Amino acid sequence: MESIQAIKQRFEIIGNDPKLNRAIEKAIQVAPTDISVLVTGESGVGKENIPKIIHSLSHRKHGKYIAVNCGAIPEGTIDSELFGHEKGAFTGAVGNREGYFEVADGGTIFLDEVGELPLTTQVRLLRVLENGEFIKVGSSKVQKTDVRIIAATNVKMMEAIEKGKFREDLYYRLSTIEINLPPLRERGEDIHLLFRKFSADFAHKYKMPPIKLDEQAAEYLKQYRWDGNIRQLRNIAEQISVIETKRDITLSIIQSYLPNRNKQLPSLIESKKSESDFSNEREILYKVLFDMKSDLNDLKKLTLELMKNGNSSNVQETNKNLIQRIYGQKEDMPETADHTNIALPIENNHKNPNFINPETEEEDDDSHYLIAETVDDEENLRLDEREIQLIKRALERNNGKRKIAAEELGISERTLYRKIKQYDL
Repeated sequence: MESIQAIKQRFEIIGNDPKLNRAIEKAIQVAPTDISVLVTGESGVGKENIPKIIHSLSHRKHGKYIAVNCGAIPEGTIDSELFGHEKGAFTGAVGNREGYFEVADGGTIFLDEVGELPLTTQVRLLRVLENGEFIKVGSSKVQKTDVRIIAATNVKMMEAIEKGKFREDLYYRLSTIEINLPPLRERGEDIHLLFRKFSADFAHKYKMPPIKLDEQAAEYLKQYRWDGNIRQLRNIAEQISVIETKRDITLSIIQSYLPNRNKQLPSLIESKKSESDFSNEREILYKVLFDMKSDLNDLKKLTLELMKNGNSSNVQETNKNLIQRIYGQKEDMPETADHTNIALPIENNHKNPNFINPETEEEDDDSHYLIAETVDDEENLRLDEREIQLIKRALERNNGKRKIAAEELGISERTLYRKIKQYDL
């Protein structure tokens, strides 16, 4: 059995982090068996190296090794890619096609981003894991295959299972052995080693002297968060190698490529809400909207009754009950409720002769509002007199503050100002 150091040299793996060494050690130990392996870790940590190590050290090393990026294949064609199809199985299927599981018989298949598989494909994959059987798309013939499956994902699988996006039984069949690769930010001592390796590679590739980091720049790399992990570090090394004319890289140069705001800091708050939080908020919002719609319909009915019946006692009583229902207890009711005056928003329906709209100018945002009130038997004022009286009361109650008075009346401040000028208030 090859040593961990020999495997690192063979597959050009840089670093001495204990977690990285443990992942490689597990890959070496599991390689001679046919156990399914699930490789986990963030995007860019180098998960693709583990299945290569396992395949090269297994008895299948002379068989085919096929790597499949499940996230890059469209949902409509992934079954055909993995399991093959018969001629005429779907539009464009002009001939029979062998899938990866048929081609890789006796070898190894690496399913990268397995968490992106559609649920229907997950069912087919589970059958292959359980008894080595699969059926081509458009066929009824069961075929056998002897394939070792190694999967990898950067998805948190237990969360995906809870959300119904991944089958729990498939997860346990895939993760007989789970190998986790640590993110680059947890491999502080390896960062400078990796950067030097990438710098040397690019110097050879572009035929130029390698770049070198001073002490402060190297420390900055060590403390950086590296959300893109090794892939991001490699890209930065390539950018600096090509763009910078100086070969000695200082802290200021590194900072120009890696802004300080991304430096690794403790997280104080969670930046994302869970789906359940949004679901609860939606339910509350729907309830409020339905209640508002019900109240608005009642107010419209009341307005029509007032216009048709004038000042009947039953309308007045209905008005009071409606106001109490909207504002709650009697002590919480606004002063306008004592005079049974309400500012009611209504639809601008010119087809209904019962609707009177005192605002006619198109530039006003509140041209769909109507001031309605019940009238005592002793009062028989004209509409403009009632409007003046309502505006005066609103201004008195709010100490002449037009904005608050306009909100109480259900009109814009601009319209209220025009009314004040119109009636010389």
